[in-house]
Amino acid sequence: MIFFHPMDFLILIAFAVSIWAQFRVKGTFNRWAQVPNQSGMTGYDAARAMLDRNGLYDVPIEPVRGVLSDHYDPINRVVRLSEPVYYERSIAAVSVACHEVGHAIQHKVRYPMLVARHRIFPLVNFASGIAPLLLLAGFFFQAAGLFLLGVIFFSAAVAFQLITLPVEFNASSRARALMVSEGFITNEEERGVAKVLNAAALTYVAAALISVLELVKYIMIFRSSDE
Repeated sequence: MIFFHPMDFLILIAFAVSIWAQFRVKGTFNRWAQVPNQSGMTGYDAARAMLDRNGLYDVPIEPVRGVLSDHYDPINRVVRLSEPVYYERSIAAVSVACHEVGHAIQHKVRYPMLVARHRIFPLVNFASGIAPLLLLAGFFFQAAGLFLLGVIFFSAAVAFQLITLPVEFNASSRARALMVSEGFITNEEERGVAKVLNAAALTYVAAALISVLELVKYIMIFRSSDE
């Protein structure tokens, strides 16, 4: 059945890991948000310096409301930083700010995985909306063709999650390397930066794991119904 399947046990475990990862990233951010960085730079200062030193003078930085709402907007080419990151002079603030600039640098150099993610986004946006409907319709009406189509569309959403992993890890690695080389942080402070960025990365890993397990579940259901 689609609702009660042996894979559900693993999916529940992955979901629990995802919730734990969300709590961990908030806790890690809050901890290192209390630790001032020795350079005295705010998140904005670090992001602006990192952008300028990579020739991205025309990419603006905007403050946005919320906590951990930081992101890079590739359509408008804007780095948006949450207010705690934009204004504060902490290890956490410069870590998150420089990570988002890492995405802007990826955009500039046309990092292959980022390009792939941008190209499949319209398909994924459509697929993620229609896949659940097709899966449910295929299951309730015992229509294998509809169910298979749902699996195919869901696969596109899973592919997007998997492509996101190297994009996020690469942005973090760019940020860490540049922060040290440019003197935004000291070698001793890199430990705190690593903890902040690794905690954030874990949330993407957990989300991808859930998606992969769900896809395996749907494939198993399809194969069993085809026998």
